[in-house]
Amino acid sequence: MYSSQIFSPEAMHIPDGFLSVIVSVVFWIISLVVIAIALRKTSGQLGEREVPLMGILAAAIFAGQMLNFSVSGGTSGHLVGAAIAMILLGPWPAILVMTSVVSVQALLFQDGGLLVLGANIFNMAIVGVFVSYAVYKLLKGLLSKQSWGIYVAGFLSAWASIFIASLSCGLQLAVSGTSPANIALPAMASIHAVIGIGEGLITVGALAFLRATRKDLLTLDKANPGGEKAILIGGGLISLILVILSPLASSHPDGLEWVAEQHQFLEAAQDALYNIVPDYAIPGMQNPAAATIAAGILGIIVVFGVAYGVGRAEQRELVREDVQR
Repeated sequence: MYSSQIFSPEAMHIPDGFLSVIVSVVFWIISLVVIAIALRKTSGQLGEREVPLMGILAAAIFAGQMLNFSVSGGTSGHLVGAAIAMILLGPWPAILVMTSVVSVQALLFQDGGLLVLGANIFNMAIVGVFVSYAVYKLLKGLLSKQSWGIYVAGFLSAWASIFIASLSCGLQLAVSGTSPANIALPAMASIHAVIGIGEGLITVGALAFLRATRKDLLTLDKANPGGEKAILIGGGLISLILVILSPLASSHPDGLEWVAEQHQFLEAAQDALYNIVPDYAIPGMQNPAAATIAAGILGIIVVFGVAYGVGRAEQRELVREDVQR
């Protein structure tokens, strides 16, 4: 059952304290290397349409992640969006979009720790994107002659991105000594197998909407030139609607928090070093719903600016290289 009360969205990502310093540093290094490769790969891909799409996708994914949905067992899940970003942009730009979202969530909203930010980026932006890419590419090829193939591929790629990312998180917890592998892995896998169904359904809904309204966005190699203004306006409205709905987010703990509660390692979580907009609510505002909506609007503006800025910088780098040649 979905909650009918008004709540602020639950924190979603790994907090500091859940992973050891060594594990955190290792995943910072891995993530930075992959991000550097993504920046290099992306500089050769971006056109006039992809740059605004990166920004608006980041904003929409941020807004969508504020809407936790209830699942069985008194827990909740939320959109991650790696599969949607990958389908619309390809894997390397999608990594940059997801990195922008996860980083702003940690730095501005204290959602996820700073020491473990590399691990959160690895799970959601790297594992999520590459797993969804592998599954989507395989199934899209196998089902290319079926009109419904894109929906099956979209659903399963989104589900797999959540499921495998949860296993990655479980392994990180186990290697850190926070929870034994024979507990962390089955617990994370079982709850996220259910949460992944929600991710898959949201992805299918997004694909159906885009197929009906902007089919060209689903075929990057055959995309119609122009339309940047329509992308910005349409995506901006969707992001705003999601933010307005965000106070209705489920108050149940998300999958990781639920596992931590059930297996007695939630107390290992450390408080943030600072607070700017904690719990997705603007400090000082008396109305909780208004505080959440205001925080969401701030978030989509900042996330859009970061992702759009990264895309524009990579596009200029490509132009600069062409001029030098």
